[in-house]
Amino acid sequence: MKQKVMDWAWSLVRRARADSGMTTSEYAVGTIAACAFAAVLYKVVTSAPVMAQLQSLLKDALDAKF
Repeated sequence: MKQKVMDWAWSLVRRARADSGMTTSEYAVGTIAACAFAAVLYKVVTSAPVMAQLQSLLKDALDAKF
């Protein structure tokens, strides 16, 4: 029984090592997705309603009474 468990564990290790890392195409797709997300986030944060809320939040924080 112990040998079967060890064989199973080593087979998992071998499979994990065989597929360890992304290929160039996966890096390219991941980079494009990250850039697209950054562009959308930039557009949202720099939109007028969000900028107004951020300015209001900062103004309230700076005017806080201690």
